[in-house]
Amino acid sequence: MKRGREEPGRLRGEPPPRWARIAPAVALVALVLAQALTPDVELGFFLAGLPPVAAFAYGAGGTAVFAAVVLLLLGLPTLGVGHARGTDLATVAAVGLLSVVIAWVRQRRDAQLVSVRTVAEAAQLAVLPPVPERVGAVRCSGLYRAAQRGTLVGGDLYDVRAGPHGVRALVGDVQGHGLAAVGTVAALLGAFREGVIDDAGLAAVAGRLDRRLVTDARAASVEHPELFATAVLLEFPPGLDLVRIVSCGHPPALRLRGAAVEELVVEPGPPLGLGLAGPALPAVAELPLRPGDQLLLHTDGVTEARDAAGHFYPLAARVPVLARDPGGLVRAVWRDLAAFTDGGPRDDVALLLLSLDGPG
Repeated sequence: MKRGREEPGRLRGEPPPRWARIAPAVALVALVLAQALTPDVELGFFLAGLPPVAAFAYGAGGTAVFAAVVLLLLGLPTLGVGHARGTDLATVAAVGLLSVVIAWVRQRRDAQLVSVRTVAEAAQLAVLPPVPERVGAVRCSGLYRAAQRGTLVGGDLYDVRAGPHGVRALVGDVQGHGLAAVGTVAALLGAFREGVIDDAGLAAVAGRLDRRLVTDARAASVEHPELFATAVLLEFPPGLDLVRIVSCGHPPALRLRGAAVEELVVEPGPPLGLGLAGPALPAVAELPLRPGDQLLLHTDGVTEARDAAGHFYPLAARVPVLARDPGGLVRAVWRDLAAFTDGGPRDDVALLLLSLDGPG
């Protein structure tokens, strides 16, 4: 499965870098050698600072080893490193013991953090699972980047599902971004997955999503009465070389046909959640597809990203060049976008590339 977003597992944290584990040992050897080369200068007591440093990279056992080595080097005059006695040696021992306690507490907190982040990762992946390479007769490639660092899900969403009425796809962008928007994302995705199975028409699916947000907005506090989302829905009917599109205030999709790229301009409906559709469902556009046609759907986190001079990212102009990248179009767009914005946009980004490729 292709999922161009922060890879699962990265939320759980990583072990200390290798240099952090090597640094205390290197400093220990360097101080011992420096003391041996300069016997007239007292350098041994610098060793007392090594156990606290080791506590940030080692567990309680490894820190205890460093503390014991330091005590031996400072407490045995025959080694020629230090000449600690009485209260000085007791102070070094106390520092070593405190370092062991710090290492033990840090290790326990790290284990708790890994557990919490693992649960959070599983929950986010349940809300927005990876898009398969193929859904029915449709090939898929998706990329997702949440604006809030350390999260897998933000305020954008996409999904591709097969149902009795064909393969349907959704790309949307809810109001706001980050963790505050995840609940709305989950509600929309749940409603979409029900609509794929239950609703005969694509416009009816859009109406279901609209009602979901209207209901949630009424149930929410007065602080968020303006809950809404933009979305574009696609349907690939079984056995037909065409695509049906419903736009709810969302940026238009791009069609790649050979070297040509064009925006699929359809009659836009109102954003979801405003309750403006009423009994009149949004218009459905039908567009023919040729072999090799690809549809690129995106959120405004792509086209509204700016460079240092304030220019918007020219997605349609860049796609013909990026489509030749052997690594795939969506990943090429992300790399190009990150370079354009010098590190990546500050908004959530979702890209979904679809093509009708015949049954698998």
